[in-house]
Amino acid sequence: MSASYRSTKIACFVGFVVQAIINNFLPVLFIIFYSKPYNLNYEQLGRLLFINFFVQLIVDALTPVVVKKIGYRGASVACHALAATGLCMLGILPWLFPSYIYTCLVASIIVYAAGSGIIEVCISPIVEMLPGDKKGADMAFSHSFYCWGQMFTVLVSTLLIAVIGENYWHIIPIIWAIIPLVNMFNFMRVPIVEVPEESAGKTAKKLFKNRDFWIFIVVMVCAGASEITMAEWASIFTQQALGVSKTVGDLLGPCAFAVCMGSGRVIFGLLDGKFNPKRALIINNILCVACYVGVAICNINWLSLVVCALCGFTVSLSWPGTYSMAARHFTTGGTLMFSVLALSGDLGCSMGPWIMGIVANNTNLETGFLVSAIFPAVMVAVLPFLRKEKC
Repeated sequence: MSASYRSTKIACFVGFVVQAIINNFLPVLFIIFYSKPYNLNYEQLGRLLFINFFVQLIVDALTPVVVKKIGYRGASVACHALAATGLCMLGILPWLFPSYIYTCLVASIIVYAAGSGIIEVCISPIVEMLPGDKKGADMAFSHSFYCWGQMFTVLVSTLLIAVIGENYWHIIPIIWAIIPLVNMFNFMRVPIVEVPEESAGKTAKKLFKNRDFWIFIVVMVCAGASEITMAEWASIFTQQALGVSKTVGDLLGPCAFAVCMGSGRVIFGLLDGKFNPKRALIINNILCVACYVGVAICNINWLSLVVCALCGFTVSLSWPGTYSMAARHFTTGGTLMFSVLALSGDLGCSMGPWIMGIVANNTNLETGFLVSAIFPAVMVAVLPFLRKEKC
């Protein structure tokens, strides 16, 4: 790949880091919002996650129209501008209007979630259209940067809170806003392959008439729910249920989860073409079910933390693996295909953590994890129905 296209790939990698910041920074603050003076309950916290991913879901559906009007470059610049603006709002609005904390959180989430939704639909096809013959590896490697971004977000945010104190958490999202702001200028200049696509109507008819595409949709819903539920609730679980400090909970919960997920994506990227992706997804999700059940029933604190982290490895292939399989399965799917898959994944991301919050609010966190095991279980059930000759 030429040096110029390497700069495009780097910008895409940073784009996934921006998405990781958007999706994983707020849960680091959950224990702060759960305590005085905010006193938000589990359902309210879960609802914030639902709003984040529901907005992304809506934007996923609209992004193909945006891309058609302004191209991948314009959409990539716009999404980073929205991300930077929303993060700044998250730092400024609650400080200005502390009595309306929940409204301020929701308003900030809506803005930066819109940016994340466009990132999800745009960045993957930009990577897919870059010159090269290792598409599966490129997809896995690029998505691994979401994991490293998640780890970086949790680690740095936790350390900053420990240094400056919980009362000054407002400063941290403004610091994070620097990254999407810088990457916005990157996307103004890097080369992007803009490939003409079939009409949306023709593509939609071809996709939705195919039974396998509906299976991919179900898989993406479950992939999003399986990944985000554990990632978003790991911190408060390790603190509330296992009785460790916030700093230890963040480092041993979502941070360890992200390391395992990122490592899994790098490994699968290196092994691209050397394994059957469908079989690997089935095995991984059987292990994912075991992890969710293990976290729910295990009474040994250190073992629960290990299982929570290992869950990251079991979900590592689900999102990029499904994208890569679908891209090979539907070679002319284009932006519309990625949009529908991203919409499906974000539907799972919005449903999973919220359902977890509702169950936990009425029972306990352990029961919430036990119920959430249904998502990887459904993936195991439907994946065998994908046609072998195509996958």
